[in-house]
Amino acid sequence: MKKPELLSPAGNMRCLKAAIEAGCDAVYLGGKHFGARQFSNNFDEEEMIEAIKYAHRRNVKIYVTVNTLIYEYEIDALMEYVEFLHKNNVDALIIQDIGIADLIHQTFPNLELHASTQMHIHNLEGVKFAKKLGVKRVVLARETSIDLIKNIKENIDMDLEIFVHGALCMSYSGECLMSSLIGGRSGNRGTCSQCCRMPYDIVDNGKTISKDIYALSTKDLNTLNYIGELMEANVDSLKIEGRMKSEYYVYTVTKLYRKAIDSYYENKKVYIDNDLLNNLKTIFNREFTKGFIFGEENQKFINPVRPNHMGVKIGKTLSYNNGYVKIKLDDTLNRLDGIRIIGGSDVGFIIEKMYIDKKEVEMANKGDIISIKVKDKVDINQVVVKTKDKKINDEIDKLIDSELRKNDIKIKVKCLIDKEIELEVIYKDNNFKLYGDKVEKSINANMKEEDIIKRLSKLGGTPYNVASYEIEIDNNIFIRINTLNELKRKMVEVLDKIMIYEIPYKKETYNRNPKEFIEGKGFSLYVKNINDYEDIKNKNIKNIYLEEPLYSKINDDRKVKKLLRVKEDHLNEVDNLLVGELGSINKYENVISDYSLNVTNSYSAAYLHSLGVKRITLSYELNDYQIEKLINNYLARYKVKPNLELIVSSIPDVMITKFDIISYHNGNNIYLKDKMNNLFKVEKKDKFNNISHFKKIELDNYNKYFDMGIDTLRIHIEDKKDIQKLA
Repeated sequence: MKKPELLSPAGNMRCLKAAIEAGCDAVYLGGKHFGARQFSNNFDEEEMIEAIKYAHRRNVKIYVTVNTLIYEYEIDALMEYVEFLHKNNVDALIIQDIGIADLIHQTFPNLELHASTQMHIHNLEGVKFAKKLGVKRVVLARETSIDLIKNIKENIDMDLEIFVHGALCMSYSGECLMSSLIGGRSGNRGTCSQCCRMPYDIVDNGKTISKDIYALSTKDLNTLNYIGELMEANVDSLKIEGRMKSEYYVYTVTKLYRKAIDSYYENKKVYIDNDLLNNLKTIFNREFTKGFIFGEENQKFINPVRPNHMGVKIGKTLSYNNGYVKIKLDDTLNRLDGIRIIGGSDVGFIIEKMYIDKKEVEMANKGDIISIKVKDKVDINQVVVKTKDKKINDEIDKLIDSELRKNDIKIKVKCLIDKEIELEVIYKDNNFKLYGDKVEKSINANMKEEDIIKRLSKLGGTPYNVASYEIEIDNNIFIRINTLNELKRKMVEVLDKIMIYEIPYKKETYNRNPKEFIEGKGFSLYVKNINDYEDIKNKNIKNIYLEEPLYSKINDDRKVKKLLRVKEDHLNEVDNLLVGELGSINKYENVISDYSLNVTNSYSAAYLHSLGVKRITLSYELNDYQIEKLINNYLARYKVKPNLELIVSSIPDVMITKFDIISYHNGNNIYLKDKMNNLFKVEKKDKFNNISHFKKIELDNYNKYFDMGIDTLRIHIEDKKDIQKLA
C-alpha cells in the first residue's frame, strides 16, 4: 500500500495557502478562462505564476483545470494559455475535451495531462482509451464503485484519482445538459446555473405527491470512514471538491483528510478528528453521504430540505417582541457569529449585538437566553443554527498566516582555523556544499557552536527548517556575522532553485490523419417502440437506432444498436453500434458516436475518426455558426471531409443519474415540475434514471445543415408528427 496524494481545491491565493498549511500534497485551481468553475475567483497570469512558485517551494504540485468543452474560435487562445502554463512549470492540466487533449499532448509532449471527471470515464475500457490519448491520470466518475476501482487498478498501469469529499453532481459529470438547455448556461462550459439545487414538485400519474422540495440536491460527499479502503485499493490521488468554497472550508477539510490518511498509513486505523469535523459542519455542510462508491445509499443521498449550508443547531426561538427575538442556546455563541433562524421566516444574519437580561454581552453560553434585534418577524419555537463561527475562522486565519509548513533540511558545518567555512546542506536526495571566508583565530570573543547554528538556522520567512545538524569546530575561532548571513542567503537561493523546478519545455507539431468515411446525405431515426418502427420501416432512411430489447425483436439491415452511455462493463458486441461513452469507443468496432461524447470542435472529430469511428454525432451545445466553423476548419486542416450527424428533432435527456428518483418517491410515472410549471419526465433505464427535457428541441430548414456539410440528420421519434417530417 502506497500513501496517496491528497489533492485540495483553491479558488484564490488565500485558499491555496490554506490548503498547503493544512497539509495537502497538491492543489488544483483554474485560470480566468477554460475552467469548469467560472464563478470562482480563479487566478490571473501573475497570480498563477505566484501560485506555482509558492506551492513548489513547499513541495506541493499544481494542477490547472482546462476542463471545459472548447469551440473552434477558442483554440488559438487556449493553446497560448497552455504554452504559458507549461513554460511556468505547471505540473499537469486537467482536461475534459478529448480533441484538445490530443492536440496538447502532441504539441507539448512533456506536459502531463489528467482526464477530468467530466470526460465521463467510469470503466476499465474508458481508462484504456485515456491511456491511448496520452493521459497520465484519470479522475473517475464519482459514481464508480470501489470494486470497479479495484478492478481498474489491477488491470491497467494508470494513475487513478477519486473524489473523497465535497459537493456532488446529481448527474454523471459531463453528461448534464439541464442548465445549458434551460437557460443557456452550460455546465460543460463552466457556467452551470445549478438547476439541481432548485426546488421541484414531484408529480406521479398527474398528481402532486411532494411540493416544493429539493428533489435533486445532493448531500455532500464524506468518505472519511472509508479512506482505508481507497488506500488499500492503491488509488493514487484523493481529491477534495471546493474551488468555490472559503479558505476556512479548504483548511478544515484538508486537515481532516490529512490526519485520516496519515493515521491509516502509519497504523492501519483511520483517525477522525471530531472537533475538526464539528468545525467543518459549522463552516459548511449540506449533511453528508458516502455517495455510491461504497455501496448503494439511495435513500440518504439527497437533502430535500435545503440546497445550501445547513449549519449546526445552536438553539430555539422562545419569543418575538418589538423587533427582538429571544433564543435559548444549546451551545456557545459569540458576537460576530452567523446564525440562521429556520422556519416560516427563514432569516440569516451576522450578530452585531446580543443581550442577556438587557445587558450587552460578547459571548453567551449553553443554557443562556439571549435577545437579538432582527429585521423580519420571527416565529416562535423555530430552530436556530450557527452558520459562521468567528472564533474558528480567526484561529484558521492565524494558522494560514503563520506559514508553518516547512521543508526539513539537515546541515553539516566545518569551522576550522585558516580554512574556509564549509556548509553542507542535505534535503531528501539533494545535497550541496557552500564555502565562506576563512575561519580566523579569535583574539577576544570566542564564537561558540550554538552561535553558529543559531545564525544559520534562523530561516524565518522561508519555507525551510533546520531539522538536524552536525558541526565540526576548532576552539577559539572568529567568524564574521556577514559571512554566516551570506552563507545562509546562498543556501536559501540554492534550495529555491531545487524546489522551483523546471519541467522541460518541448514543443512539437500536431499531426493527425483521420480516416475518411464517405456516405450519402440522409436521415437516421431513434425509435423507441414497435408501433413507431412499423410506421417508419418503409421510409428511405440510413439507420434506425434501437435499444434492447427492441433491437433483438426487429430484423432490419439498417438497424444500429444504441448502447447505454453508462456501462460498468463491456460485453462482446459485433453489431453496428451507437455509443455514448469512451469505453465503448475503445472496445468496439463499427461504431457511430452519440452526442454525449460532447464533440464541439474539429480536433475531437478528427481524433474519433482516426480511431475508426464511422460517424460522429455533434453536441447539443453547438449553434449553427459553430457547426459551420468546425466543418470548415476540419476541411482546411485535414483535407478530407468529416462524416457528421446532427440531431434536429428530439426530447433530449438532460441528465442521467445513479440516484433512483422513482424508488425514492415510491413512484410509478414520475415527473419533476419546476417553478415555471415545466414537466421533466423521469424514466428508469437499467440501474439509472434518465431525466428528459420539458420540451422538444427542433431545428428548422434541414437543407441548410446538408449544405453546411452534415451528412446525416437525426430525428428522435417522439410522436406521429415526427414521422410526418420524413414525408
